[in-house]
Amino acid sequence: MKALAAVAPPVVFIGLLLAVWEAACRLLDIPSYFLPTPSAIGQALVQNLLLLASSGWNTLATALWALLTASILASLLALGAGLSGLVERAIQPVVVTLQVTPVIAIAPLVTIWAGLEHPERAVIGLAAVVAFFPVFSGALTGLKAVDPDLERLFDLYGATRWQKLTRLRLPTAVPFLLEGHKVAAGLAVVGAVVAEFGAGSGGSQGLAWRILEASNRLQTAKAFAALFVLAVMGAGLYALLQIAERRALVWWRGR
Repeated sequence: MKALAAVAPPVVFIGLLLAVWEAACRLLDIPSYFLPTPSAIGQALVQNLLLLASSGWNTLATALWALLTASILASLLALGAGLSGLVERAIQPVVVTLQVTPVIAIAPLVTIWAGLEHPERAVIGLAAVVAFFPVFSGALTGLKAVDPDLERLFDLYGATRWQKLTRLRLPTAVPFLLEGHKVAAGLAVVGAVVAEFGAGSGGSQGLAWRILEASNRLQTAKAFAALFVLAVMGAGLYALLQIAERRALVWWRGR
């Protein structure tokens, strides 16, 4: 009953929005190439389901590779910055610059550097740039969020730097690191799509290419269907990581 009460409001609200959308398009006689009805989008989704699923898998695989790459690099850099103020001051300007630089602006350069015959490498690299900052920020914040009283207690007992890292700093950083990965996962999907647009090549055959292809042919319903697959994929990935985060925190705190 609680699950039904939690699911019912968003389902009813989304259903109401779709009904208003459908009615408005029909009553105002809006051309389908300008704004298709939800029923037309559903029909396009069914007709192109295998193609969109294949493209969605390509985009998802790219996002996961980008998330893994960003996770490793960001965690290592955050560890170095958390242990040394000098390292933090040295890399902070570079990290902030990467965060505020639009991916679409550097996409042509990264595509050239990765090789025009390997557009998937450029897409993964660009998506990793987008996903990098949340992981780095979460890990660094967690490493610096140690309780001062606990740190003094470790010093009182003569704990080594390695012991303070493994038994105090890293355990404190776990919740922050999990939250950073949850945010980075959604950004990795967004980054993968933007990078596919910016790469300007159909070699990756992701959802962005399907959207461009459908838009150029005025197949707006198909473009919306690809957007729907993308939204479901991003929301599903976020939900899975949220469940994993909740269970990991329960296990970690119990431990």
